[in-house]
Amino acid sequence: MLRLICFFILILNLSCGSSNDINPYLKSGFGYVDVEGGEIWYGILGEGDEPPYLYLHGGPGGKSKGGTYLNAISDNRPIILMDQLGSGLSTYHEDTTLLKVEKFVGQVKALVDELNLNEFYLTGHSWGTALALEYYLKHPEGVKGVVFNSPFFSTSIWVADCDTLITQLPDTIQQHIAIAEKTNAFETRSYQNAMRAFYQNFMIRSIDVNWDSIPGYELFNNSFGNMDISGNNFIYNYMWGPSEFSPTGTLINYDIHQALSKISVPVLFTTGEFDEARPSTVKRLASFVSDVEYIEVPNAGHASSIDNPQVLIKAHRDFANRLDKE
Repeated sequence: MLRLICFFILILNLSCGSSNDINPYLKSGFGYVDVEGGEIWYGILGEGDEPPYLYLHGGPGGKSKGGTYLNAISDNRPIILMDQLGSGLSTYHEDTTLLKVEKFVGQVKALVDELNLNEFYLTGHSWGTALALEYYLKHPEGVKGVVFNSPFFSTSIWVADCDTLITQLPDTIQQHIAIAEKTNAFETRSYQNAMRAFYQNFMIRSIDVNWDSIPGYELFNNSFGNMDISGNNFIYNYMWGPSEFSPTGTLINYDIHQALSKISVPVLFTTGEFDEARPSTVKRLASFVSDVEYIEVPNAGHASSIDNPQVLIKAHRDFANRLDKE
């Protein structure tokens, strides 16, 4: 009798253990999660209980709308978008006490807990990759794999890459940037023109982008309603600075790239051929990870999801499908 009781207890424990590894069935839609300072918005594209993608947008102060290109792989797994507190559809604020890395990590954890995610893929773009790494280091449980798109892990590394790219611009542009950075005169027309030249070469290379025509943006409006969506320039300026290549904010001494060696799950790195996260640098960063893939997106700048989305989409799909089979 005792042996029979022990057998049933074992079966019960095994059943409980396996159920804890299964995600709840996620349905398309959106919602809000209470966090310190307000509410964070999240949206779900696709449905199912397969390990979803959780997308962390760039900035800081950006918005998740750009992640809707991942809808292309929502046929077999849900895609979760979230707007970090202060921007997008989340509560707007200019409270600098909330603009700390650990606060952003806490927001991601609040969403994971709200959705009862037991297994998921974590992906970020630009600043979102730093946030993804910070989250993984503190809460590795449940993270099946990580995708770092156009990664930022170190301000000094980022600036060095930008300085290299600036040398490819006309001499007059280089001079305008140097003068502005020396005098802190970032509002001048010459500096704004220099920013535009840099962004056209290394941020979004697609000419005359019609944002309303981008499938992901139209999909966002169709799925979640044509709501007022904006970034937060205050957060961007406070934490980063006036432009991609002139950091002056609280992240000026940020550097977490050595912690990449602590990742024990598979990782995919992607970056654009002409990205400000330069391919040679991203390859070097990828070498810190033991189980790693690297894909360069041709004819793309930092916004590879706009310049060449199909290559990026295939990279995401192949990465997750491979790990699901293991």
